[in-house]
Amino acid sequence: MVENDQNRSTYRLAGYAALIERYDLDVIPNWHRSLVTTSGIRRIDSSEGIVREIYPPRYWPGDTLGDHLEFALKYDGTNLAILASLFREVAEEDFLEYVRSKPTGKYARRLWYLYEFLTGKRLPLDDAKRGNYIDLLEPDEYYTVTPARQVRRQRINDNLLGDRRFCPMVRRTDTLRDFETADLPKRCRRVVSSYSPELLRRALGYLYTRETKSSFEIEHIKPTSTRTERFVALLQLAEQEDFCEKPRLIELQNRIVDPRFRDSDYRTNQNYVGEAIAREKERVHFAGPRPEDLADLMEGLVAAHKRMDVSEVSAVIHAAVIAYGFVFLHPFEDGNGRIHRFLIHNILARRGFTPGSVMFPISASMLKNPANYDASLEAFSRHLMALVEYSLDEEGRMTVHNDTARWYRYINMTPQVEALFGFIDQTIDMELARELKFLANYEETKRAIQEIVDMPDRKIDLFIRFCLQNNGRLSARKRASHFDFLLDEEIVRMEQAVLSAYGSSVLDDD
Repeated sequence: MVENDQNRSTYRLAGYAALIERYDLDVIPNWHRSLVTTSGIRRIDSSEGIVREIYPPRYWPGDTLGDHLEFALKYDGTNLAILASLFREVAEEDFLEYVRSKPTGKYARRLWYLYEFLTGKRLPLDDAKRGNYIDLLEPDEYYTVTPARQVRRQRINDNLLGDRRFCPMVRRTDTLRDFETADLPKRCRRVVSSYSPELLRRALGYLYTRETKSSFEIEHIKPTSTRTERFVALLQLAEQEDFCEKPRLIELQNRIVDPRFRDSDYRTNQNYVGEAIAREKERVHFAGPRPEDLADLMEGLVAAHKRMDVSEVSAVIHAAVIAYGFVFLHPFEDGNGRIHRFLIHNILARRGFTPGSVMFPISASMLKNPANYDASLEAFSRHLMALVEYSLDEEGRMTVHNDTARWYRYINMTPQVEALFGFIDQTIDMELARELKFLANYEETKRAIQEIVDMPDRKIDLFIRFCLQNNGRLSARKRASHFDFLLDEEIVRMEQAVLSAYGSSVLDDD
């Protein structure tokens, strides 16, 4: 195919774009689209998250399958989902011809390995006898596991984050490089170090409750006190125990949902997320994988978790890949979103990203930035739903008619990792710092009030809350109903204690 611009220059598709057109593939678009011009210079533009790069004529790779595969790996990156779709369609002999023409070439060996990895078929080729071992993914371009698994057949270091059942990809973007150099754990420790261990111990219970309420509120759920206590109890275990295995995930689901919706296994029916837009009409935002694909995908998710758990991959990469992977697989009827957010805590805490004396109220950041949180989910679901062929019966039951498993197996999770880093950044500088400062001020105010009037803690808490709700002053109505026993002079001094601790920017945090 050729593309023409206003100057009548001619462009030819190259790499994945050429192969997608040649083999008529339905795929989630690659983040990078390549074209080669017949005249002109190299230039780049981007739109809706896709980089479009135009190369001068000398970059034209040739016309064969192998030519465009090599070009794709060099310039478009490694896209497992597109390769999985492509290898279903290409003639095996065409692929063999390419590999045999370059038996020691690094791109040929990588593609040979990926062909067998993605298809599960062993090609009629002898094992490579020569050549150094090479990394499957370039560590400068992708986040990878170390140490890698050496594969003797192609003399490849398999440094993928997962296996063929579930293997997300995360590119080293400029955004992620900046977050890496920001040293978020150090910034978190610096915030926490400003406060005494006694205050941090008291703050922890508050932060657990705040996180629980925020996580439920994201889904517009008002939990009962019992469900809140159960979720808090789970968060308290997050630092010590690994919940990313099937029995523990089922236990999690059972403890956080209404007892009537507890599951004893992964779901056996097709689920989806949607909304009614008219009578007997529903808009579907997301469909989970087919039930017959789910067990294999979830085993792959757990295996990827275990692989990253013993590697040097960043704790945030690990947490994002597993937590977002979980919610995209949607293995239960209810509770998937809350478990997804719990897994973020579980992995960050166990990997030592967060100090043991504190917990990230990360759901509060998600709740305050709903557009960013929704965008992190839609970065996958928007493209996915263009490929899922489904029908809904009169009772709203969904049936998926095409094979969709590869889209869930090989997700580009770069947008989700960037989003999680962003939420963590906001949590450290806004939510965590703000909450600890608020609680420190609260402790200071309580001590000052107790020196003025020796009241029960419950009364002091009520007085502070009423003042914070009313710009630092106790309203006449609240005084008459709750504090008519206080003298005018005592009220003035107690109000001054609140204003001294919080300044003029008193807030209602209920």
